[in-house]
Amino acid sequence: MALSSSCSTLKAVNSRWTSPAPKLAAIRRHSLLPELRYTPNVKLTATNVLRTVEQTTLTEDRNLSTYGSDQDDQDSLPKPRILVAEKLGEAGVNLLKDFGDVDCSYELSPEDLKKKVAESDALIVRSGTKVTREVFEAAKGRLKVVGRAGVGIDNVDLQAATEYGCLVVNAPTANTVAAAEHGIALLASMARNVAQADASIKAGKWERSKYVGVSLVGKTLAIMGFGKVGTEVARRAKGLGMNVISHDPYAPADRARALGVELVSFDQAISTADFISLHMPLTPATKKVFNDETFSKMKKGVRLINVARGGVIDEDALVRALDSGVVAQAALDVFCEEPPSKESRLIQHENVTVTPHLGASTKEAQEGVAIEIAEAVAGALRGELSATAVNAPMVAPEVLSELAPYIVLAEKLGRLAVQLASGGKGVQSIKVVYRSARDRDDLDTRLLRAMITKGIIEPISDSYVNLVNADFIAKQKGLRISEERTVVESSPEYPVDSIQVQISNVESSFAGAVSDGGAISIEGKVKYGVPHLTCVGSFGVDVSLEGNLILCRQVDQPGMIGQVGNILGEQNVNVSFMSVGRTVVRKQAIMAIGVDEEPDKKTLERIGGVSAIEEFVFLKL
Repeated sequence: MALSSSCSTLKAVNSRWTSPAPKLAAIRRHSLLPELRYTPNVKLTATNVLRTVEQTTLTEDRNLSTYGSDQDDQDSLPKPRILVAEKLGEAGVNLLKDFGDVDCSYELSPEDLKKKVAESDALIVRSGTKVTREVFEAAKGRLKVVGRAGVGIDNVDLQAATEYGCLVVNAPTANTVAAAEHGIALLASMARNVAQADASIKAGKWERSKYVGVSLVGKTLAIMGFGKVGTEVARRAKGLGMNVISHDPYAPADRARALGVELVSFDQAISTADFISLHMPLTPATKKVFNDETFSKMKKGVRLINVARGGVIDEDALVRALDSGVVAQAALDVFCEEPPSKESRLIQHENVTVTPHLGASTKEAQEGVAIEIAEAVAGALRGELSATAVNAPMVAPEVLSELAPYIVLAEKLGRLAVQLASGGKGVQSIKVVYRSARDRDDLDTRLLRAMITKGIIEPISDSYVNLVNADFIAKQKGLRISEERTVVESSPEYPVDSIQVQISNVESSFAGAVSDGGAISIEGKVKYGVPHLTCVGSFGVDVSLEGNLILCRQVDQPGMIGQVGNILGEQNVNVSFMSVGRTVVRKQAIMAIGVDEEPDKKTLERIGGVSAIEEFVFLKL
């Protein structure tokens, strides 16, 4: 059958049937695509059925003969089986029961869980159940969606889920107010020594003078991370008469201004605050970011609240700061190890108030999470793309093969660009320019845009960015990403000639990366299958994007490569490549140095101390 005829019939089928299984049965009876197989988490439309068949990514998991004739296709469709492995709010369970057959089986052993998932289309867990690769293997392809009732997904093997074509969704918004309220509760109880005074009275003492507190009115609260929870904490703190500042590289300035909150740099936030409330994700960049060096920059007598992630604080360093009086008090709901050791000096410290990870523990929040995850799982089983999906969808092997090096290039350009931005204003406006010999219709840039978004956001966020959720997360973070395509004279055999990433209206940690138009600008190409950085600001360079990178803006004069190379060599730092770009001979140049290891602080200071070097920056790829 001709493709146009197939498409017309598919559109007719699509308008008649809304559920995927009867729609597919009708398609097969018309002999349009007899090889097509039913997959619940794929929405069957005239557009993507044809594309999906061409990509051969659908797999059979049910016998289509059970769906019956046209008259009873919808009535005879088997309900999906949903396994709820941990306690879920009643409202969420009821919603699921309206959609599928629900099996609530709690406290399953790993072996029992593997047996259950082999007969389930969906699995819902909280934080206590480990959804490992072995679980996905045991499901043998039947498991179509895993729902995490909460935010964190550390207990789900995302790589295995993606490999087995299983969508993973979470519930990131329902507990926002509960977490914010708990943060404010800890702030107020710490300021007035509520927990210590309570324990004192119950021990038969009456120590009014010992537990004199501090007022909140007029004090400065620094909110580290101005996302959903941080924003709600700011609203409540303003109501208490506090002056609120915040540090978050992605917070929209207009949203902060609307709440009367000033966005500042990290160092300004921690050095001027009387109270510091943490609402940042745990990432490699934020792990133990509050350490001895950070505490040394704080105002003496600062008070610290953490209802985010325990790992952002070096707990030993916090004990030292408490003992020295730099930190007067701390109120903690989260810890590096949960539950913490009974012998923990931090937990036992008299100036520390602790709770056992109660941030989301309100009746209302638990019901909200239950409804949010139930709706996400039911939507995924209906074939809808979820805004809370946290792993990548299936992509045809031939498409991935062609785009593979450009995908790597796009993510690394994003990572480089965000590291070159600095200041308290935050990244908001991003422009991506694709230069290609192909027609606009022959170049789908969604995956490349998603990877640039991933590179910009993931280094300092706990968001998992992919083709499904890239635009949603960018909007959530206040990022405005525009795209421009320029036709160039090159071979159409290659999808992209070059990719340029520009960040506007921000300060830069490396002035040499600022173009004549005032934006941070970097550009890259794929050469011989390897991503290369080809332009920084107005300077042309040519370096392979591997390992780590040192950029130096310098006076263009002889001997510079040798001086810097000797400094690195003396510290046994291996140089993988060097490239120098300049605009005018004997004026200014940029030297790009690839290194396999991360130089220590003293080595970088020695490089910066070379008289002809005007500035430098170390970038992790």
